[in-house]
Amino acid sequence: MIVRTVQESVRKEIEIGRKAVVLLGARQVGKTTLLRSLFEDNDDVLWLNGDTTNARLLLTMQSVEQLRVIIGKHKVLVIDEAQRVPDIGIVLKLIIDNIPQVRVVATGSSSLDLANKTTEPLTGRKRQLTLFTLSFAEMTQHHGLLSEKNLIPHRLIYGYYPDIVNSPGEERRLLQELSDSYLYKDILALDKIKKSEHLTRLLRALAFQIGSQVSYTELGQLCGLDNKTVEKYIGILEQTFVIFRLGSYSRNLRNELKTSRKIYFADNGIRNALIADFRSVELRDDVGKLWENFLVSERFKRNEYAESYANSWFWRTQAQQEIDYIEEQDGHLSAFGFKWNPSAKVKQPKAFQTAYPDSSFTVIHKDNIESFLL
Repeated sequence: MIVRTVQESVRKEIEIGRKAVVLLGARQVGKTTLLRSLFEDNDDVLWLNGDTTNARLLLTMQSVEQLRVIIGKHKVLVIDEAQRVPDIGIVLKLIIDNIPQVRVVATGSSSLDLANKTTEPLTGRKRQLTLFTLSFAEMTQHHGLLSEKNLIPHRLIYGYYPDIVNSPGEERRLLQELSDSYLYKDILALDKIKKSEHLTRLLRALAFQIGSQVSYTELGQLCGLDNKTVEKYIGILEQTFVIFRLGSYSRNLRNELKTSRKIYFADNGIRNALIADFRSVELRDDVGKLWENFLVSERFKRNEYAESYANSWFWRTQAQQEIDYIEEQDGHLSAFGFKWNPSAKVKQPKAFQTAYPDSSFTVIHKDNIESFLL
């Protein structure tokens, strides 16, 4: 079994016991599996699933006395998909403040509902963690660096969802199921969005534009939506861990792009499922985009798990000089160029070097990927 990076953090927070543990992440990334392995054969744990009507009714608008009866003698309460429970923040606050001997763990696949809107009462009472799909670092730990580097072409196409990694030969079918069902489950629940042709078109348009600057106006024209609706949908896709945004870096130069953004998918496999393209890397003309999406998403996982508090951007000027990825941490600016081919020659743009002389610049390719992701 692959030991998830977050598991030890959850264990430590439960042992400390002062706060609720809120575990966020997309559906099917292994949140429940991680917790079940953590509490294996532990009869002191009460499991409730917010996806079920019974659990929602059980937890909605209950008094402290009623919550005591529900929890009984259990020492740990786990609420799966807690964002589905109305006013979950108030429920958890009542438990934390009035039944302090009970450790609370809540999982959610929507950061909008669980981390923000409905858990405002939990301010100062929760420890929030994020679980992603499996990572390059985890798989390297599992079967070695060389083996995982050899599998990179496969990961670029099929991604890192646990079911995909653990089901060789069934990747296409499982990814189609993920993209057709679980991908939409929380998206559709938020703001009463319907699974319309417009939303499908938007997802496909974003899938084709990974690694490129995106324009909400252009996306709206492609999908038949106005700019505000496009921005709203993109926000919801980000809050349900389907995509994430990367802004542009601007400080010193007049012609630096200041308000542009790129959009990446949290998992390459979902991206390829949306456009129904599972061809191998040797047959594709978008391998550069796949490589960039893979590296940026894996770097985000690496930074989150390492608690590396770095700010990140891309950089581009109006003259089309570009750097794929930039991080700033502790006052140091690190720039990275991404090339799938190790033989490709890449130079740092002179404008960037002149404007930021103390920065570093590194080209990341498939032969030195460990320097960026481990």
